[in-house]
Amino acid sequence: MDQPLVNDISYNRFLEREKLMGSRCRQCRARFIPPRPLCIDCHAADMEWVEISGRGQLAAFTCISIVPPAMEARGFGQHQPYISGVVELDGGGRVDARIVGLDPQRPEDMLVGMRLKATFLHESAGEEKHTRLAFAPDQPT
Repeated sequence: MDQPLVNDISYNRFLEREKLMGSRCRQCRARFIPPRPLCIDCHAADMEWVEISGRGQLAAFTCISIVPPAMEARGFGQHQPYISGVVELDGGGRVDARIVGLDPQRPEDMLVGMRLKATFLHESAGEEKHTRLAFAPDQPT
């Protein structure tokens, strides 16, 4: 799936269509989500788009109650924390994202290594609309 430009604008357009895309280095095959124009492993500039399955496991997490202004504007704060985590994706690559579907006030229910799957949060503020990547517990099929 060659696309001429690996950049954040295209990445956000893929998210709007609920499609998780990353970049892969054609030299060393390292994968990056969100995409990068340069490989940080071998420093090559020969990147290509690759579709990501969106499944992986929780590598680390934190429950955040002292929030940045952007999250405060969306209703989060001391009495309504949220979870942010690092997901180790199947097939390689890591991504930082919000974790949904779990209670941030019960961190004991979250386990490093638990299976997660990508989900897409469609948010709007006035006329602006954004789709953000998040992950939720992956129910066995």
